Amino acid sequence: MERKDTIAAIATGMTDSGIGIIRISGEKALAAGNEIFRSPSGKKVLNNAKNRMLYYGYIYDYQKDFSIDEVMAVVMRAPKSFTGEDTVEIQCHGGVFVMRRILETVLKCGVRLAEPGEFTRRAFLNGRIDLAGAEAVMDVIRSQNEYALASSVKQLRGTLSTEIRQLRGDILHEVALIESALDDPEHFTMEGYPDELAEKIDLLKSRIGYLIDTAENGRLMKEGINTVIVGKPNVGKSSLLNCLVGEERAIVTDVAGTTRDVLRETVMLGNLCLNVADTAGIRETEDTIEKIGVKRALKYADDADLVIYVVDASTDLDENDREIASLIREKKKIILLNKSDLDGRVTEEEIRDLFGELPGVEEEMTEQETVIVNTSFKEGNGMDTVEETVKEMFFQGQIGSSNEIVITSVRHKKALEEAYNSLILVEKSLEEGMPEDFYSIDLMDAYASLGRIIGEEVDDDLVEEIFSKFCMGK
Repeated sequence: MERKDTIAAIATGMTDSGIGIIRISGEKALAAGNEIFRSPSGKKVLNNAKNRMLYYGYIYDYQKDFSIDEVMAVVMRAPKSFTGEDTVEIQCHGGVFVMRRILETVLKCGVRLAEPGEFTRRAFLNGRIDLAGAEAVMDVIRSQNEYALASSVKQLRGTLSTEIRQLRGDILHEVALIESALDDPEHFTMEGYPDELAEKIDLLKSRIGYLIDTAENGRLMKEGINTVIVGKPNVGKSSLLNCLVGEERAIVTDVAGTTRDVLRETVMLGNLCLNVADTAGIRETEDTIEKIGVKRALKYADDADLVIYVVDASTDLDENDREIASLIREKKKIILLNKSDLDGRVTEEEIRDLFGELPGVEEEMTEQETVIVNTSFKEGNGMDTVEETVKEMFFQGQIGSSNEIVITSVRHKKALEEAYNSLILVEKSLEEGMPEDFYSIDLMDAYASLGRIIGEEVDDDLVEEIFSKFCMGK
């Protein structure tokens, strides 16, 4: 997996822009940069360049002695670079053609094109970052909202890695005590130790369990909240989508049943990312195409993280509303009383009765469970309340302001769950009075599972898979 050849790639987006960056890393990085970079006086200066200082000059195709572009160049010598290797970065004009032309010139100097994620992989292999930090790099790049970015930056700074190392250190301490007692029983006694270990296992489970519990919020921060808009035909669902998007994305008419398929958009509601699906109006119908749309609406509602149920406050509730309420009663939901600027015929009490009278429900839902917001999509009223409600529903109103760790990776969650299950086995061995070496085996399994998060217990294939998902030049 470890490769010592010199690599290069365009590190900025492949689109015309003001500035582009070509990155070179490896043993021949300085030699390659020195070969193609000239100072304004025509001298080769990068071999003797001061570390991390920008130099102004020109890039030349050394084989043709042809000036390609006016640039700035910086040298970062090992180990004080992102990759831990000698690195040269060339800041050129950001045209696609000129960036490719400079890269071609670099590759003529005995340098090869980098693979996706290879710079970050080298940073990992050279001990500059651990595996969790490497994954955080890609999470920062792919962040779609403030919360996801803040969480990724925290992981990039090592908050998760620090906690994992502390957990592993605590586990290893117990393993060392057990092994010492088994190897040298004359000097190390195990009297009373099972009770002590049970308390420590309880604490370890609590800390790991907390991290596991953050994973759902982490998924929502990273991927967005899967949100579906439901309601009867012509209540304002498409108007809500247009309001969220900020443009006429969905057709809005007075004709009931205009929306027959599912319209999907990713929108920002304040700092919240919502993956919104606008669905067909739910009602009894004989229209074949509309029936398909209704069926899809029901499936989307079943799979959604959040259901926004739009009610036309200017018309009476009917059996279709009761059907919708029965379908979404177990979901996280917000009920929007639309057209609240008109004479209302539907009250909040009627909505609560609608949910409280469902078959099998013994008592009315609490006000916290059934959130009702008066809105007018035409006037744009009520959307601030919707944002605060979603934030409170999913993140207890504290997301973005907390310094606590949030798990955003499925891989990390799985490793934590494996470690947690290993600790449960230790508990079981303690309860059953098993020999001490049984504790040690399961503790080491937990230790290894946690190590996979930071890359200390990981095979080459997994590393290759993780870095293959990176973009070129990173």
